[in-house]
Amino acid sequence: MVMSQSLYRYLKDSRPGVSIDVLAPAWSEPILARMPEVDEALELPIAHGAIGWRRRRLLGRDVRRRNYDQAILLPNSFKSALIPFFANIPRRTGWRGEWRYGLLNDLRLLDEKALPLMVQRFVALAQAPGNVLREPLPAPRLHADASRAEACRQNFGLSAAPLLALCPGAEFGGAKRWPENSYAELARNYLEQGWQVALFGSANDAEVCAAINASAGSACLDLTGRTSLADAVDTLSLAAAVVANDSGLMHIAAALSIPTLVIYGATSPDFTPPLSSRADYIRSEIDCSPCFARECPLGHHRCMREISAGEVTAQLDRLLGRMETV
Repeated sequence: MVMSQSLYRYLKDSRPGVSIDVLAPAWSEPILARMPEVDEALELPIAHGAIGWRRRRLLGRDVRRRNYDQAILLPNSFKSALIPFFANIPRRTGWRGEWRYGLLNDLRLLDEKALPLMVQRFVALAQAPGNVLREPLPAPRLHADASRAEACRQNFGLSAAPLLALCPGAEFGGAKRWPENSYAELARNYLEQGWQVALFGSANDAEVCAAINASAGSACLDLTGRTSLADAVDTLSLAAAVVANDSGLMHIAAALSIPTLVIYGATSPDFTPPLSSRADYIRSEIDCSPCFARECPLGHHRCMREISAGEVTAQLDRLLGRMETV
C-alpha cells in the first residue's frame, strides 16, 4: 500500500487535473488518508482471498456510477479484475496473470528483468505500453497528522530524548525476523546513550516484543497492540531513527523520511527496498540468502543470526552521521 503512492504521485505529475480514488480494504484507510494525492478511499468490503462473486458484482455496479476513465490494477489476481469489469470502466490496465483475458482490456506482459522492483511495476502501468521507465521514480511520502502525533506523544509518555523505534515483527513469517536477543542488545546500546526506545507492532508481535523488552531490562516502551494503524504512523513520525525487518512498518517509516535501517535476510532489497534517500539496509551475504521462505528451510536462520547488534549499531550510527551532514 505504501509503495503504491509512487504510482499516485506519478499520475499527478504526468496527468494534470487527474482525480485518483483507491479501492482497498478498510484497514488501509489511515495510510491512504496520509497520501495527499488520493482524493477518496473506497472500502473493499470483501475478506482477503475470498472471491465474493455476488458482492463484487454489486460493488461493480456502484462503482459504475462514478464514471471512471481508467482502472489500474496493482494485484495480479483474477478476483481483483472483477470489480472494474463489472463497473464497465472503459480502460482496465494490469499485468497478465491468473487468466484475466477479457476482464482486462489493457493487458501488459511483464519483463521482470527490465522492471525488477515492485514499485517500478506499479508506475509502469501508468505509462503507455513499451515506454521506457524514467528514473528516479517519485518516492512515497506520507504526511503524518502533527496534532495526532503530539497527542500520541502525551498519551504514551514519550520524553524529549531522541526516540529509536524498533519494528521487530514481520507478518510474512519468522524467516524475516532479526533475533530477539539482537534487538535487545541494540536497544541497550542506545538506551545507554540516553535515547528512549519504543517497540512497534501489531498484537501478533506482542510475544516477540515482550521478550525483547525483558532482555533489555524492561526499559523500552512497548506499544505492540496499543496503537491503531493511524496512531502507529503518527507516533513513528516522532522517531529520530527506525530499525526494522522487511515489513510494512519499515515502508511507513521510510515514507515518513525518518532515517531507517532495514535488516534483510530471507528477502531482498533488490525487490522491495526502502524507498527513501534517508534509508539504508544491511543484508546477509550467505549463499542461501535470499530464500523468500516464511521459515528457514534449513533450520539454522543464519542469514539473520549472523548479523550482529554491533554491526547494526555501527551502520545506524553511520546513517545518522550522514543525515547530520545533509
